[in-house]
Amino acid sequence: MIPQTSLNSLEFNKLLEIIARHAHSNASEKAVLAIAPLSRKEEIEKRFSCIEDILLMSNNGTPLSVLPFKDIEPVLQKVRPEDAIPEPYELAWLMDFFQAVHEASAQIRKDASLIALNELTADLTDRKEFLGILSRSIDREGNVLDTASPELAELRAEKKRLEARVRKRLEEIVRDEETAKFLQDSFISQRSGRWVIPVRMDSKGQVPGVVHDVSRTGETAFVEPIAIIGLSNEYENIVAEEKAEVMRILRGFGAMIREAAGGIEADFRIMVSLDVLNSIAMTALQFRMFAPRINEDNVLHLVKARHPLLLHAASQKGKGNDIVPIDVRLGGDKVVMVITGPNAGGKTVAIKTIGLLFAMALSGIPIPADSSTTIPLFQNLLVDIGDKQSIEDNLSTFTAHLSNMMEFVNKADSATLVLIDEMGTGTDPEEGAALACAILKELKKKSALIFATTHLMDIKVAAHREDGMVNASMEFDSKTLMPLYRLRSGEPGQSFALETAERYGLRKDIIESARALLGRQRADLENLIKDLDQKRRSYEEAFDGLKKKTVELEKREEGLDGLLKGAEAGKKEIISNAYKEAAGIIADVKREMNILLEEFKKRDREKAKGLFKEAALLQKGVEEKIK
Repeated sequence: MIPQTSLNSLEFNKLLEIIARHAHSNASEKAVLAIAPLSRKEEIEKRFSCIEDILLMSNNGTPLSVLPFKDIEPVLQKVRPEDAIPEPYELAWLMDFFQAVHEASAQIRKDASLIALNELTADLTDRKEFLGILSRSIDREGNVLDTASPELAELRAEKKRLEARVRKRLEEIVRDEETAKFLQDSFISQRSGRWVIPVRMDSKGQVPGVVHDVSRTGETAFVEPIAIIGLSNEYENIVAEEKAEVMRILRGFGAMIREAAGGIEADFRIMVSLDVLNSIAMTALQFRMFAPRINEDNVLHLVKARHPLLLHAASQKGKGNDIVPIDVRLGGDKVVMVITGPNAGGKTVAIKTIGLLFAMALSGIPIPADSSTTIPLFQNLLVDIGDKQSIEDNLSTFTAHLSNMMEFVNKADSATLVLIDEMGTGTDPEEGAALACAILKELKKKSALIFATTHLMDIKVAAHREDGMVNASMEFDSKTLMPLYRLRSGEPGQSFALETAERYGLRKDIIESARALLGRQRADLENLIKDLDQKRRSYEEAFDGLKKKTVELEKREEGLDGLLKGAEAGKKEIISNAYKEAAGIIADVKREMNILLEEFKKRDREKAKGLFKEAALLQKGVEEKIK
């Protein structure tokens, strides 16, 4: 099981808070915030399938309809005892829930291609009849309607008639001249459920009746005239009967809910699950997130991966496209990656991206990366990011990191992803680097996948020499002194501490003094890395140029092929026309020769023979020319 501390270090809870904003129920919101990585591949893929169905519905222009609903589990618990009486507003919650079930199940069952969603909601019960009874009895604000029962309708009608009679009689008393002169005002009100008129305190004995209240100033007595006491008593009796009828109706609903409580509770869990999946799908749609492939080959391969929290923050400012994606692969013969590079260059963000997307994928949440991304089905995630020093626990920065390393060495196995930030810091650099290298070797023996960031040269060298380890770096533009936030595998990076200090405005004389103090051998090594990086960049630029030229040559070749094909077709047409023309010439010559022969036959035969041979030679010459 992946520890909560690791998820908190990666701010997984903040991602869940973003997803929870799409929830339609407070119960669904709680369920989203409780999402954790799953251990079985089948569960993860099942969740992905449901989310893909919901996304398909959105892409087809018919997004899943999840109506808002309340957490009804407390209501179901409340009505379990016999004669339990639900509140009218709780019945209104049930109405909203039944309506949400009806809408969602009807929409999903219309489309048989939504296999995963149909499987999830197969046991949902559409309680139309129950919903109809509730709709006739309770309004959306939680008031019991007159139509809840014939008795209630009759009692409320009688109540209105009595109220009208009481008001009419009071209005008559207020308008009476003999009484009006003792009144503070002419309005009619209620006190303690009784109808009263405002009488001046010094005249309260002049208006026969019962005093039910006195104003704050003490100048007004609220008197129920004796003339309406009989009507008021009738009114109170009707009110009491109305309350009793309402209680009877609510008790009946309590019995109905109690009888169906098991099924309603099962429906509630399904609807919460559906709302959670819909919330995830809406977040995936918002940030163009895709379901990765879950593998059991212990290979982690992220393609165009972005940190979701950075993506969310940038999107709020309309700069979502500014987040630089990373590509990274680890697994097989390489299980340890040491990431180096400049301060504020993105090393920590890179391993947080790796860890958070790993946790998302195993939780069945699509990730902001290309769909060709693949994530290993691991059971553990060990994270050491940030300063864990504690005065209370007597832990310094170094001992806090060391405590985590001891735990990692004990717990890591072939199904563990380990993320370590700023490895080897907090103590003497040489000793810290040696200890870090030894820990990395031990973790490598456990066959875990390990990503570690550092600035220490000795760790870079060890990663270069050690089998199963690989260096990686965050790119930095030495010309502009700006980080590029691109992760490059296969080569170590520089810290660029002096360049970063210069970019942040530290005085140049201090920077030059630091350069002079930097050891010659260390400076030469840093310069070597810098030169290699520049050469690599120039090779890449040259390679890009060759690729462009290759593309251009291919286009030219295609053009020449087209021209040659056109020329060949033209050649064939010319030859064909030439043959036709030659055939015509030969035919004409033959006709002329035949005419000549006819004439010569009439003349001397010997001379005719000579002419015939001469004509034959002439015909042969013509044929040779037109071949």
